[in-house]
Amino acid sequence: MHRNRGLVYVALILAMVCWAFSFIWVKVAYVVYAPLTVTLFRLIIAFIFTFLYAQIGNKLMKIRREDYRIFFLLAFFEPFLYFLGESFGLKYISSTMGAIIVSTIPLFSPIASSRFHGETLSRRNLIGIVLSFLGVGIVVFDSSFNLIASPLGIALEFLAVVSAIGYMTVLKGLTKKYNTPTIITYQNFIAIFYFLPCWLFFESRDFMNTPFDAPAFIAVIKLGLFASSIAFILYTYSIKNIGINNANMFINLIPVLTAIFAWFILDDPLTLRKFVGIFVVISGLFIAQVNLKGLTAKLVSIQQDGGR
Repeated sequence: MHRNRGLVYVALILAMVCWAFSFIWVKVAYVVYAPLTVTLFRLIIAFIFTFLYAQIGNKLMKIRREDYRIFFLLAFFEPFLYFLGESFGLKYISSTMGAIIVSTIPLFSPIASSRFHGETLSRRNLIGIVLSFLGVGIVVFDSSFNLIASPLGIALEFLAVVSAIGYMTVLKGLTKKYNTPTIITYQNFIAIFYFLPCWLFFESRDFMNTPFDAPAFIAVIKLGLFASSIAFILYTYSIKNIGINNANMFINLIPVLTAIFAWFILDDPLTLRKFVGIFVVISGLFIAQVNLKGLTAKLVSIQQDGGR
């Protein structure tokens, strides 16, 4: 049992590392390729990998006719709208700042759940939201309350947050009918056709005239293989074993890991303001996700068992 739980934690940490690195790989790819190009090829690679994974494991289910529209809505929210916000947002702000904003997604999902699924919005959720907004504010505003980052970049990253919440709201109903490999495979496949007309119109000509660049293209492969495929598989495996609330706790690692990776790889400065902002955002996430009474009860139970 302990060994299995250890594997779950390893899987979760690896998933968070992949997602943290994704903010770095995007920046590397952007040195040569434009956002739509990066996203389109990322999705194609992710679709091929997840399709083969689902087929080999005999996990690919057939979609019911009445669910076609729901799958198209799901893919519209994410990957399409989410990647538009995240990818274009990272053109204007740093990897660390993008990761901090995106890491607030678990905070706002309870608002959508209370609106569309009748779930209760707790006081802890509200306190967590306020704290995390404060943390983001510390990073994006200076002491005179002037923005120190691109307003457009910040707005686009929050578009990604809103899109992810819409995605989670639609996803909740589909998880009762379909397994995760099926959902991920079809959402990536549909999103390719959302992005393809945009890419053909805006970026295809520039792409054809761009010389091949190995580091940038390898970064795109890593995004498709690790961030959009393997990380989701590892995360799903973890959720099945320890539950979504416990798994979501590890999302708090993403902005911290991104800040460290960006410092090493992209020479992004690690300022005191960033550290404080990350700490406040993570505190908000922790308060919103941890049931302190339940945690205390577990600790007491462990102590009593140990005393025996």
